[in-house]
Amino acid sequence: MEQLLSGLRAAGEPTRLRLMALLARSELTVTELTQILRQSQPRVSRHLKLLCEAGLLERFREGSWVFYRLASSGPVADLAEQLVSLIPSEDLVIARDLERLEAVRASRAEKAAEYFRANAEEWNRIRSLYVPEDKVEAALLDLSGHEDMDVVLDLGTGTGRLLELFGPRAKTGYGIDLSPEMLGFARAHLAQPELEHCSVRQGDLYDLPVQDDTVDLVTLHMVLHYLDEPGAAIAEAARVMKPGGRLLIADFAPHDLDFLREKHQHRRLGFTEEEVADWLKEAGLSLREVRRLPPETDNKKDDDAKLTVLIWVADKAETPDAKGTGARQARQLEGAK
Repeated sequence: MEQLLSGLRAAGEPTRLRLMALLARSELTVTELTQILRQSQPRVSRHLKLLCEAGLLERFREGSWVFYRLASSGPVADLAEQLVSLIPSEDLVIARDLERLEAVRASRAEKAAEYFRANAEEWNRIRSLYVPEDKVEAALLDLSGHEDMDVVLDLGTGTGRLLELFGPRAKTGYGIDLSPEMLGFARAHLAQPELEHCSVRQGDLYDLPVQDDTVDLVTLHMVLHYLDEPGAAIAEAARVMKPGGRLLIADFAPHDLDFLREKHQHRRLGFTEEEVADWLKEAGLSLREVRRLPPETDNKKDDDAKLTVLIWVADKAETPDAKGTGARQARQLEGAK
């Protein structure tokens, strides 16, 4: 009862309701909120502090930036969602705020587009070496096994494309990435009404900011080859999976394209089926299938090296004995570092 009353007291002020209406639609910094609300930073920060203390908002840091978003979990998260649903979007003040929010999003999108343009040539060169991405995505959708899910987690989310792919089938979607530039791109990419329940966070794949046994589907799309310890990342993914949850890993089969290591920071030149299968087993997961997607051949370019994509599908057992195996393995790997 006290938490409910505290939440109602915190929300019962015009500026705070405006903040909740904005933060239900997008993750925003204090600077962005001051631009939208046309209020001073100290004033906005004070309102944000009160809303966070009441559990109506979430606060998270990425480097020197701090982002805010409507609470997605906790004892008063449902209250926050219900209060926002009662705020009339046609109200003149709210409507003006939402117009300014779109201007902030447009600015973000332009910055993200600049970053993408600067790197597009390199990304496109790599993509040209393997089966078209739409076929990889179709295979991932086919292998996901879940029609409707509570939580989807995309590790090394990059542009946020997999959240866009799986987000419509989940109540909540999260993406984790270390790169602030990629997170900025992902936020711009996910700024769609049908993906407002999806968000991204800066985080370490070896130490995820996610509770044990809470995620229905975890994805690692073209991520493992960048990592020093792929097995540790798989164990950490297993920790957060619900019993009965699924892990999808898409990465390259072994190859000898050294330029990917030299110019694109690939630490591993692909993986064998058995190598990843062993990591899955150590993490307490059951390998269900490995799907092989060979590159599309072009007779005019037979001398060009091509890459085969492998997709590993693994499940976490629903039996009580298996629950927590991934968490124990993750802690063991962490302690061995």
